[in-house]
Amino acid sequence: MAAAVFAADRGAATAAAGRCAAGAEATADLRGGGARARGAVGAAGPGKRSVYLMECVPLWGCAATRGRGAEMEDACAAVPRFADVPVRMLAGRRELDGLELDFDATSLRLPAHLFGVYDGHGGSEVANYCHDRIHVVLREILRSKMALTDLEEVDVQEQWEKAFGDCFQRVDEEVSGKASRPMLNNGVEELRFEPVAADNVGSTAVVAVVCSSHVITANCGDSRVVLCRGKEPIDLSIDHKPNRKDERARIEAAGGKVIDWNGYRVSGILAMSRSIGDRYLKPFLIPRPEITVVPRAKDDDCLILASDGLWDVMSNEEACRVARRQILMWYKNNDVPHPGEYGEPTMNPAAQAAADCLVRIALTKGSEDNITVIVVDLKQRKKPKAKS
Repeated sequence: MAAAVFAADRGAATAAAGRCAAGAEATADLRGGGARARGAVGAAGPGKRSVYLMECVPLWGCAATRGRGAEMEDACAAVPRFADVPVRMLAGRRELDGLELDFDATSLRLPAHLFGVYDGHGGSEVANYCHDRIHVVLREILRSKMALTDLEEVDVQEQWEKAFGDCFQRVDEEVSGKASRPMLNNGVEELRFEPVAADNVGSTAVVAVVCSSHVITANCGDSRVVLCRGKEPIDLSIDHKPNRKDERARIEAAGGKVIDWNGYRVSGILAMSRSIGDRYLKPFLIPRPEITVVPRAKDDDCLILASDGLWDVMSNEEACRVARRQILMWYKNNDVPHPGEYGEPTMNPAAQAAADCLVRIALTKGSEDNITVIVVDLKQRKKPKAKS
C-alpha cells in the first residue's frame, strides 16, 4: 500500500503515493471577534456559546494506493485553515442578531479547513493540478466575499454554489488553456495560457470545507463524500453518472450520447458525466459541481471522502461503520488525550487507522482501481480521566 505523504501548502515538497498534501498556512482564531468572541454567550443561552464563536479542530488521516490500477492517477489534499469564511456565507441576519454580541457580527470570519480527493483518468496531470490549485482559487474567491457585510438576507446555498462554481470553472479553464495560470520560467513566476495536459486527460473533484458551524461539500464526478452521523451515513454528494436521469437528459440536450458499452458512458468513452479537463468531450462533460451545505450536529462522527475505488466495492453504511469503529478502537487502545477546542488541526493516528482499514478492505473486496480515502474525525471526544 502506498504511504500517505503530506507536504506544505507553500510547497517545495513533492507529494507521492496519492499526492496527499497538508497546508501549513495558519490564520488567527475567529477573526473579527477577537478575545471577546471566545467568552461571548451565544443564542443558546447562558453558559453556552454559539457555534460561530468556537474553533473547529479537525483531525484527519489519508491512505492511498495504486491497487490494481496500471498507474497512480489519484491525488488528495488536506489544507487546514486554508481560508477565513465570512459568517454571512453561513448564517442569516436573524440568526446573527440573536447572538447579542458586543461587536458587529457581520465582521466575524470563521477559520475553515479544506479536504479534497481528485480521481484522475487518462493520466495524473489534471488530478495533480486540482490538488495544487483548487484550494488556492477558492481562497481567493472567499477573500473577495469579505465585503459581504450588508444586513440583507442572503441565500447560503446560493452563495456557496456561486463560490465553488466559479472556482471549478476557473480551474477547468486553466487546465484547458483558456485562462492564464501561474508557471515558472527560469525560476520566475509568470502567467501563461497553456493546457495542463492532453485533451483526453481529466479528473473528478470532491471537496469538503469544514468549519465550526457547517460542512460544505462540492462534487464533480463520481468520487464521493459521506457524513457519518449518529451511526448513520448521510450522503453529501450524488455520483455524476451518465445514466442518472437528469445527467442523461442534460448530455442529450447538448447533442451528446450515452452509450452502454461495458457500463453507461458518455459517447461510449467516459463512465462519469462531470469532470475537470476532458476537453475532447465538452460540452457534454461539464465542470459544474453540486453543492451541499449541512449544519454540524453534536452526533457527527466523521467525514469520509474517497475515490470510486472504494465506493465500487463498499456501501456508505459499511464505510461509516468501519471508520467509526476504527477511530473508537484506537482511542480505547491508546491512552492519548484528544486535542481540545484550541488544539492544532493535524493528521491523527485514529483517523489514519480508519483510512488505512478502509483501503485494506477495498483491496480485499477486489477493487480494480486506484483507491484514495480521507477520513476526518469531527467528534469532540472527552479527555480520558486521570489515573489515580
